[in-house]
Amino acid sequence: MPDTTPARPSVLFVCVHNAGRSQMAAAYLTHLGRDRVEVRSAGSAPADTVNPAVVAAMAEDGIDISAEIPKVLTTDAVRASDVVITMGCGDTCPVFPGKRYEDWTLDDPAGQGVDAVRPIRDEIRERVETLLTDLTSA
Repeated sequence: MPDTTPARPSVLFVCVHNAGRSQMAAAYLTHLGRDRVEVRSAGSAPADTVNPAVVAAMAEDGIDISAEIPKVLTTDAVRASDVVITMGCGDTCPVFPGKRYEDWTLDDPAGQGVDAVRPIRDEIRERVETLLTDLTSA
């Protein structure tokens, strides 16, 4: 009998350093999506580590991203994703036909303390919740 299970949508979050915004978005989609969505994140110029204020802000919301490592953006990651969400990476993201692209304008948490990161985190969570509803209600 053929498998009639619909394929899970895949989402790639991209920012410059893959140390803040894209890490938070990927963590929320992984957490809230509970295996209904395949999640990736990457950076056009990845940092060495995830921003400690971002790790602390996410921990306040019960999500541990302390073991995450920034990853470099690859053409394969874009090709393998249905939805590509950029967050301030400019024109460095390769564009392929048939992909859904969104650009989320968000403040950059780089160099910010946890107090400045919280509102960015909260906005990302709201956007991820909307995205998840959109992807899973189709």
